[in-house]
Amino acid sequence: MSTPPEADARVAGTDHLPLPADRWDGRQELRADLRPAALLALGLAVAGLPAGLVWWALAPRADFRITEEGPQVIGAPSGELLVADDAVFVLVLAAVGLLGGLAAWLLRRHRGVVLVAATAVGATAAGVVAWLLGELLGGGPSDAELADVGGTVTTGLELGATAALAVAPFVAVLVYLLGVIINADDGLGRTEAPPEGSA
Repeated sequence: MSTPPEADARVAGTDHLPLPADRWDGRQELRADLRPAALLALGLAVAGLPAGLVWWALAPRADFRITEEGPQVIGAPSGELLVADDAVFVLVLAAVGLLGGLAAWLLRRHRGVVLVAATAVGATAAGVVAWLLGELLGGGPSDAELADVGGTVTTGLELGATAALAVAPFVAVLVYLLGVIINADDGLGRTEAPPEGSA
């Protein structure tokens, strides 16, 4: 039984086959990307604060005057008020996702799977933060306000479709993947090799 040529090459000590030390070690690259990826995720989560403020400021709400017969609407608010709240939230999160995806792609030295995961997690956190902050700031009237005849109250801000929270991570990852598609380099254009000698 004859030995395969690859075995002969290894026995002969030739350099036809890569040595174990010359092979790419993905663990080094992953470790090098952990810190910037964590910072990106944290930055996106913090971006949920201004996103929540924008949602609270732009989402339409209705005003009511409290009478003895009950609340009476002031003006002519749209019948699609709740849907409009969700629509504004979706647009705000789409903008957050767009900026998050661009920010992730611009981190040229750390492009890879860790950055994609951090982008998705951070964008999801941004949506949750924006949701909670918007509803906190736009809380509905209290029982005391509803009982104050002659006073006016404003409807609360509420997210009707929690599926809207998926918009930011979807857009962010989509933007990143578009960058991957148009990039012809198998290494995604990374400008810095993984640090050598790290265990």
